Amino acid sequence: MGRFRVVSFGVVTCVCCSWAMAQTPETKEQKYQYHYEQIAIPEATADEPIRKEFSLELADRYLEQGSVAWTKQRKCVSCHTNGLYLFSRPELTLELGPPSIENRDFFVSELRKMKTLDQEKLLSGIRPTQVAYIAAGLAEWDRHVSKKVSPETDEALRFMLSLQAQDGSWGNLDCWPPFESSNFQGATVAARALASAPGWLENLKEEPLQAGVDRLKAYLQKTEPAHDYGRLILLWTAAQYPDLLSAEKKQALIEMVRKQQLPDGGWSIRTFAAPEAWGRGNRAEKLREEPEFDQKGNVWKNPTSDGHQTGLAIIVLRESGVPADDPQIQKGIQWLLTHQRESGRWWTRSLNTDRWHFITYSGTFYPLVALKKCDVLPHLKQTTAR
Repeated sequence: MGRFRVVSFGVVTCVCCSWAMAQTPETKEQKYQYHYEQIAIPEATADEPIRKEFSLELADRYLEQGSVAWTKQRKCVSCHTNGLYLFSRPELTLELGPPSIENRDFFVSELRKMKTLDQEKLLSGIRPTQVAYIAAGLAEWDRHVSKKVSPETDEALRFMLSLQAQDGSWGNLDCWPPFESSNFQGATVAARALASAPGWLENLKEEPLQAGVDRLKAYLQKTEPAHDYGRLILLWTAAQYPDLLSAEKKQALIEMVRKQQLPDGGWSIRTFAAPEAWGRGNRAEKLREEPEFDQKGNVWKNPTSDGHQTGLAIIVLRESGVPADDPQIQKGIQWLLTHQRESGRWWTRSLNTDRWHFITYSGTFYPLVALKKCDVLPHLKQTTAR
């Protein structure tokens, strides 16, 4: 498999965030987004200063350390952090080097642990979607790093299909948007896993497994997403399944994404769903109280562009065939290049609480992948922490 990045799960140098240390008196307890042993990543805030110059190094450090801290402290696969790491990081191998082999090893160990649970536990809560993230992460590793399907990925895909619901979806939670808020989300992750494993679908001969793949595709074709965010990830999924959507529907979804670009060039996750549309609507009160929401007009007014949605929108448009030199794409790229924060993150306010803002993690991965897909990332100057 070649050389792999080894990130110790014991001793890791902490992120240097001088802006946070300078603003926090010694007598005040520092709040962290990720904290484990020497890893100390300050909380994400809207007032974190914007960097004067893009830093790939700081973004990379934030993503690596966030994944290690979550894995060691929480000891589980989460959709929004280490699940996202193996889901997205392998694609950046040429730019950042191979992902952490220890992260992959952890996924394999979690797969084996999941397989020891009884069926009732396996099908409860978020576990089916967790298995889909494990399978997708291993498949992405094979696609971008090893270039061939491993026995572990084959095992994960087969196990994932065994947890599929009768309607073709994967069980998920409905309370932590956007990653843990619908079975539809889980189904798109499973679809990504199946399509990413090199040659796995093409060589599939077993009828029960093929039936599961067919049920998944039928589910995605027949199910109307609850909001435009769901339509966006459906369009993303269709990039790997050319026969999933008609040309007319695909174009309509592309236009939907285009229309939601904000005047500054970015996109906001908040404009992609009404407050009540996320999950079972349990975040509606919180979202309606945000200053950007117009209670009278029942619409988002002057929403703020964010890293998560800007990066994701560009990724999906590019994978859907929109050229990198498209004016809207270029405007989005300029927003990304001019809105990275001092820590290396891009700010995205959580849809759930105003404490952790874990969505800044995907809000940092998606911008990097978007920059790569527009042939910008390899040519950017890497700077050091200040």
